[in-house]
Amino acid sequence: MKVERYSFLILLFPLLGFLINIFAAKYVSRKGSGVVAVLAVLASFILAVGLFLTSKGAHTQIYFTWIQTGNFSIPFELLIDPLSITMMLIITGVSLLIHIYSIGYMHDDERIHTFFAYMNLFVCFMLLLVLGANYPVMFIGWEGVGLCSYLLIGFWYKSEENNNAARKAFVMNRIGDLGFLLGMILIFYTFGSFRYSDIFSVEPEFISGNITITAITVLLLFGALGKSAQIPLYTWLPDAMVGPTPVSALIHAATMVTAGIYMIARSSLLFSYSEMSMSILLIIGLATAIWAATIGLFQNDIKKVLAYSTISQLGYMFFALGLGAFSTAMFHLTMHAFFKALLFLCAGSIIHALHGEQDIRKMGGLKKYLPVTYVTFFIAMLAISGLPPFSGFFSKDEILAKAFENNIILWVFGIVGALLTAFYMFRLFWLTFYGEYRGTNHQMEHINESPKVMTIPLIILAVLSFAGGFLNIPELFGGDTAFATYLSPVLHFRSTVQPLHAETEWAILIVSLAMIGWIIYYTYMKFYKNAALPIDESTMNVLQKLIYRKYYIDEIYIALFVKPYSKISEMFSAVVEQKLMNGIVNGTGNISVSFGKIIKQIQSGNISLYLFLMISGILLILFFNIYFIL
Repeated sequence: MKVERYSFLILLFPLLGFLINIFAAKYVSRKGSGVVAVLAVLASFILAVGLFLTSKGAHTQIYFTWIQTGNFSIPFELLIDPLSITMMLIITGVSLLIHIYSIGYMHDDERIHTFFAYMNLFVCFMLLLVLGANYPVMFIGWEGVGLCSYLLIGFWYKSEENNNAARKAFVMNRIGDLGFLLGMILIFYTFGSFRYSDIFSVEPEFISGNITITAITVLLLFGALGKSAQIPLYTWLPDAMVGPTPVSALIHAATMVTAGIYMIARSSLLFSYSEMSMSILLIIGLATAIWAATIGLFQNDIKKVLAYSTISQLGYMFFALGLGAFSTAMFHLTMHAFFKALLFLCAGSIIHALHGEQDIRKMGGLKKYLPVTYVTFFIAMLAISGLPPFSGFFSKDEILAKAFENNIILWVFGIVGALLTAFYMFRLFWLTFYGEYRGTNHQMEHINESPKVMTIPLIILAVLSFAGGFLNIPELFGGDTAFATYLSPVLHFRSTVQPLHAETEWAILIVSLAMIGWIIYYTYMKFYKNAALPIDESTMNVLQKLIYRKYYIDEIYIALFVKPYSKISEMFSAVVEQKLMNGIVNGTGNISVSFGKIIKQIQSGNISLYLFLMISGILLILFFNIYFIL
């Protein structure tokens, strides 16, 4: 019996959880809604583990024909291979911990059934995205997670800010999705199929630099920019932090924002034949990594710091993809899922303890009040900062090594981003957990560690953030790069760059760690020893204010796109809709009324008139029949 035949159940369980919490909510208690959602994701996780243990190679399972017209058909088919299994384990494993955490975090919310329904539906669509064996099935999952992100970001819909953030995320993702859709159309025009197996099987016919392949990959890349929040379509993600913290952990750490990375990795064979697309990937990724990291330096909202950190780390993944290090990008994606989900959940634990406070300037000294949150946050921070032996060290070091192999300048920019990451994370750490508490006395009197339903997921993620890097120990440390080996049958790239010598790799590693160590020492002296607080905007110099204001990108977008669009809409409303369209509609109605008044005169009730008209009609019919017969 093939286990892959039942892979659809991985999608079915979260879908059932959604249906139960939406349509049978009155039969399920508030606590029961969380249990239903957790069990649904747990069942999918168990199935994913089973596939990992038993499935060998790649298997495509067709369940039914989705679209059929003539010789053209799109089957609903799922693909089980090392890449999809890896993504399934990440999605279901991390989502399971976030769902458990949410039982404690959202227990007082009046719409808790709806919350867990949306969470389950999101997981269902994300699994469909990574399991699809053709681009249309992937696209359905792609659009589904976009819809669910809109629902979850704007979950607390009574706030106008939340509604605006949800709309912004939805619109900016639709801009990117247009690129993906056009790329799919060009794929079908070129290959006559949407199926991965059909497209990638014609590799011998590919020509490096082929203009069609370049056009396809550029369009797919544009689609990935929106989902994975890269320049210029990144501004939706920081605003999305207004949603519940578990939503931030789910969408912006382990699932939705990684969809673009996955799509490019899945299409790695196409990208490997377009040097132009690879260069665009590299430049955008590196620029985004540094750009977002600089903004994170001056943010004071704990979730906003983590949001820009997410954008920066996604930039590193794009950077790795552009270098042709597809397995390295997927490895960093996996490690990022662990430590970033942990960072968001720790932030949620802090916000929960401080009754909604998110400003780090009003925190401090939380180490003694929140011991579990403190230790787990510390582990996640060391991981994202790239310190050994934590998970982020192995994945980030591998990216920097690949950069050095290609060009030392790329390595320099890459290490700058890593140093900025260490700075804003340790700044956040010292200001939050050390020094004197800077909030209100009322808050301080009620600070308590989160309940076990919230801290246990933190501990599990902390273990993964600490030990996850050992999944892919490089040869430099005596390992066999097991993770990269596992994905190698799926990810394709024809690298001509010579790998680094061990001595060179040790040298750049020592230099990197030394510089990060200096950053840690600097932040320790500034924010811990000297107890410096974030500077006020009024005392900032021009450059600091520019960065603090996020380079005024939102304001520029509003001036260039939002306001002109609003003006055009108002003009069309006033002229085209109110005058032209309403004139046509009202004119048609007036003509009908006038014609009706004329016809109404015939309906006089005079029987003699009716008989005259009837006989006249009969005579006309006879006349025309005789005329045309003769």
